[in-house]
Amino acid sequence: MLFLDSDYVRRHLTYPVCIPAMRDAMIAFSAGETQQLLRSILHLGAGRMFGVMPGGMEGKKVFGAKLVSIFPENFALGKPSHQGVIVLFESDGGAPVCIVDAATVTAIRTASASAAATDALARPGTSSLALLGYGEQAYTHAVALSEVRDIEAIRVWGRSRPRAEALAERLRKRLGANVMAAPDAEAAVKDADIICTLTAAAEPILNGAWVAPGAHVNVVGSSHAGPVEIDNDLVARSRFIVDSRASVLEQGAEFLRAKAEGLIDDTHIAAEIGEVFAGAVEGRRSPEEITIYKSLGHVAQDLAAAALLYDGYGRRP
Repeated sequence: MLFLDSDYVRRHLTYPVCIPAMRDAMIAFSAGETQQLLRSILHLGAGRMFGVMPGGMEGKKVFGAKLVSIFPENFALGKPSHQGVIVLFESDGGAPVCIVDAATVTAIRTASASAAATDALARPGTSSLALLGYGEQAYTHAVALSEVRDIEAIRVWGRSRPRAEALAERLRKRLGANVMAAPDAEAAVKDADIICTLTAAAEPILNGAWVAPGAHVNVVGSSHAGPVEIDNDLVARSRFIVDSRASVLEQGAEFLRAKAEGLIDDTHIAAEIGEVFAGAVEGRRSPEEITIYKSLGHVAQDLAAAALLYDGYGRRP
């Protein structure tokens, strides 16, 4: 059985490779060419969780699962908060053939999926980015989004100013862009073309009143019902596009809170991003519209990334 560690994943799952792979995976998902169950989450107390995400990809001829632990306190210790493995089985004989480091795949594929969605939904020519959060996903999102838009200015906000400053410095070295830490979330998002929420916040850190007309927002940090990153006003005002309709109706915290308040109903989900990619549903409809991509993360993305790595093994230096 092949094991692909984090170093291998980081070298070979590059953004130019992963972004189109995520686009194709979500087209296949929305076309019904994948099989999957809703993720199962075992709560371990103190914010710790264990998640199981099984699925199968027809075109890739693989099936498997992602097994992931989430320990939020790890971030302060300099360790990944999300750790685990992706296990691939071959579809002919059912044998397990490959284990892939899930933490690195998750970091890259999540940002790549947001980049693909941003390319489809953000206005052409957008150049400013706001990052709410300063963890690994904030870094990977900035790098991935720079593959689909010419990002000239980035503002970073988080509750720890030194950590926000550290990320800003790291991004300046990587991207050569004008990157600065903002004093608060409102200042970070002011007039931003693209906004990414990438936090573990339990209550909204982004208010709709702060978001400029025409902005695109990637809502990424909350991956289960409960923690909410954006307020009800922003949900209700936006064209709300999701990775998985079924998943968001069960586990999309921001959507579920606005729905519980009677501000929206299930029809507020305009489309799955795979439907937009395939041209079946219109994405952005006007330059002034605020678009949201709600990312819960999906096993189709994990399996597509792992299969890409497995298929290429032995053919790469």
